[in-house]
Amino acid sequence: MTLKRQLFVASLLMLLIPWAGLQFVLELDQALRQQALQQLQDQAERLAQTAGDLSLGLPVVASRAPSIYVENISSPLNLDGYSDDWPGYDEGEQFQPWQTAGYQDLPANNAGKPTMQWQAATDQRHLYLLIRVSNHQPIFFNPGTPDQLHDQLMIWLEPANGNLNPDKQSASWMIRTPAPGRVYATTGGPEYKPDYRVNGVWQPAGNGWQIELQLPKPPQGSRLGFAAQWQSSPESMLTSTSTDPLPILVERKPGLERQLTPGMSRGQIARLIEPAGWVIAQQSTPSRQPRPEFESLSPIQIVEHISLNALRALVRFYQPRPATLATDTNRLEMSSLQSEGLVRHADDSVWLMTTHPVFGGRTLVLEQSLDQLLTLSGSTLGSVIARSTIMIIGLTLVLLGYASWLSWRITRLQRAVSASIDQDGRVIGTIATVPGARARDELGQLQNHFAQMVDRLHGYNRYLESFSQRLSHELKTPVAVVRSSLENLPHSKTEEERSQYIGRAAAATERLRQILHGMSEATRLEQSFDHADKEVFDLAEVIGQATAAYQSLDEHHRFQYTGPASGVTLTGSPELIVQLLDKLVDNARDFTPPDGRIITGLAQTGNEICLSVFNEGSALPASQDTSIFSPFVSVREGGEEGHLGQGLLIVQLIADFHGGRIEAENEIQSSIEGVSFRVIIPTAHS
Repeated sequence: MTLKRQLFVASLLMLLIPWAGLQFVLELDQALRQQALQQLQDQAERLAQTAGDLSLGLPVVASRAPSIYVENISSPLNLDGYSDDWPGYDEGEQFQPWQTAGYQDLPANNAGKPTMQWQAATDQRHLYLLIRVSNHQPIFFNPGTPDQLHDQLMIWLEPANGNLNPDKQSASWMIRTPAPGRVYATTGGPEYKPDYRVNGVWQPAGNGWQIELQLPKPPQGSRLGFAAQWQSSPESMLTSTSTDPLPILVERKPGLERQLTPGMSRGQIARLIEPAGWVIAQQSTPSRQPRPEFESLSPIQIVEHISLNALRALVRFYQPRPATLATDTNRLEMSSLQSEGLVRHADDSVWLMTTHPVFGGRTLVLEQSLDQLLTLSGSTLGSVIARSTIMIIGLTLVLLGYASWLSWRITRLQRAVSASIDQDGRVIGTIATVPGARARDELGQLQNHFAQMVDRLHGYNRYLESFSQRLSHELKTPVAVVRSSLENLPHSKTEEERSQYIGRAAAATERLRQILHGMSEATRLEQSFDHADKEVFDLAEVIGQATAAYQSLDEHHRFQYTGPASGVTLTGSPELIVQLLDKLVDNARDFTPPDGRIITGLAQTGNEICLSVFNEGSALPASQDTSIFSPFVSVREGGEEGHLGQGLLIVQLIADFHGGRIEAENEIQSSIEGVSFRVIIPTAHS
């Protein structure tokens, strides 16, 4: 069994504590919800009686009766023909509370057919209408030919008590305009007298038009209808209702909402709903405990709030699934509204809801926030923790014993690792010094990995020793040449012999300088990797510019770049990439005959970026004893023995720094034989 499973089994015992506490809290939460629901029902009955007394005389909107909902606003609207100051605009154009009517008996969303949408609002002095006609290009009124067909908006009003026109029980207006802008309604017969109380602005809107109107606020219970028509046939008329009676104006009653507040408790929402689903009164009270500021909390209080929030999430997980209640609309679907239970709002808060009938067919919906109930449940955590203290002490002793056994195993592994290295840091052991473990858990795997690491370090030491031998071999020849030249110099008889010995000593000294310089260059490069800053740059631009620079500096070879001009991004060091390219190009120059071609290329295929340097010239040997990218390895012939083989080693180091690899092989490009070096970098670095 793995160590993770062993700890998991041991920790399962600790689950007894939160399980017992959660069961206690769930039982308490259920009891509190039942008690709160009973109190909420009694309170809803009292509020329903109050609402029934206050709503006497108000017309009841039946479920299928045509109606227009009027939003309450606190300030007058700016009549400009646009909807940016109407309620709901801040949430986005598609979420505005449009009310719609279809094209005659067709649905409102019938594609290609004209449709009409509207909104209504009131500031208790005026009634505002915003009417939009879509999928229809407007036909404006021509005063010169008044009989020509044109778009016109007709409005009918049937006041409940009193009227706008003292001579008639109802009023009607017609609105038409020769161009977008300010409009005034006309009333009467053929004379069409203007009525300046009904005015607004006509504006184009998308593939149609819309009009924003203002008229005096009619009494409560009045009926209002309107229709948009542009031809003489009934099929060209869009109306606010397809039934005979005009739609009744429905709005929230501020006076009724104020009367509901005294009968409500903290953290409640009350709604009075018509049979048609329209909300005519809505009132809410703040929670009893306001949310504290985070800066004012102490660390202990922060922990308490975090624990309480976690407890709330667990309690809600085990609670009955709440129904969704749309609280951001002015109309509820009465057929799907349950009589009582849990409901979820759009902000993901959960409420306890109950309903009660109101005189006249209306319904009162009363909701109570569950946050206060959950707060009471969370206060019982103290008693749960107190009763669980004894269990915690016992389980802690068990875990301490288990941890002691793990500590003994780790100490034994530490001694084995220490025994494999002497005081000077040399690896003196192998797998026999750090034996593999039989246990199959993580500690056993760690001991096996340590054994493998010791073996690999031992192999790396052997590599360093062989490297010193190769370095010694490289230094032995120039040192011997310098020594023999200096010994023969005193015995030389002529100036020519002395110059010859001095030249040989100077050449050998230069060879020593090149060896030391190559070693220091590789060492400095490896050290610079720790401080190199990686950045995102365009590799194609860097390679293209570098190739152009090589051609301007070298007139004896022909340079060519094949690849994209830009668009190949890489995360790395552009300076190191240029240094890598310099070493490959310098290596290519040494093997390219005069006027030969050196081709730099860049390609991105699949998951890799390939940077290549091809040179015309001699091919690589068929078989090599060591890699050409190792230090002090060169395949140049005797005439070029001054090369140390350090250039390709630097290329290998830079490629490793960028997560890539380097390859070299003989290749034929465009009937030209040569050698191609390719640096392949995964696109994970791009």
